[in-house]
Amino acid sequence: MTATGRRAVAVSYGLIAHALFLVGVGAMILNLHEGMQWSEGRAHGWFAVAANALLIVQFPVVHSWLLSRRGRAVLGRLAPGGLGGDLSTTTFAALAAIQLALTFLLWSPSGIVWWKPHGAVTAAALNGLYLLSWLFLGKALYDAGLPLQSGSLGWTAVLRGRRPEFGSFPTEGLFRRCRQPVYLGFAATLWTGPVWTPDRLALAVLWTAYCIAGPRFKERRYERRYGDAFRRYQADVPYMAPRLEHVP
Repeated sequence: MTATGRRAVAVSYGLIAHALFLVGVGAMILNLHEGMQWSEGRAHGWFAVAANALLIVQFPVVHSWLLSRRGRAVLGRLAPGGLGGDLSTTTFAALAAIQLALTFLLWSPSGIVWWKPHGAVTAAALNGLYLLSWLFLGKALYDAGLPLQSGSLGWTAVLRGRRPEFGSFPTEGLFRRCRQPVYLGFAATLWTGPVWTPDRLALAVLWTAYCIAGPRFKERRYERRYGDAFRRYQADVPYMAPRLEHVP
């Protein structure tokens, strides 16, 4: 493949990945805010329960598998011209965005609303808390390395005619307070929306369980890759609950 062809593939993958990101995250923000009642799913009864359960399960299962050795091998084959490996972060981000979009656009609402805020003050307070959870998640993604997290690391490297450069594990910013702020922030968005429904509770419980258990496998990979350096970091920084005392 020519250099021009490689750049064209890189830009195409980048545009698609970032467009999908906007759709997936936008749907997540809106639907969580509305208690999972804003979506296009039309299933009813037990079929709706089964369909929604499948949507809940597919994200952690596929997401975790793509991070495994076999999953990374598959990602390495999902681009033409031998660019699969270099574009793997971009492809991974695109697939994660598709998974979010599927969950939050195809969810079949129960129509049951347990509670929603009444009064401007209550609504403002809860909306502010929801906004803070998203700001925290955004900060965590930034501290984790936004090019990697957003998928831009892969396609921008190919565009420049280079190989993606992966840094070490993050230790600055929120990562000085806890080892998994991205998962903590993700879980916080599930619990801080202002509208409570059985739909949102089911999603929040199961995805929070994944946010707590899933990073354990990630940390095992880090232990194998970084050895004692990561183990010292583990010993010094708490797993999920942020350290509140002053960090020099």
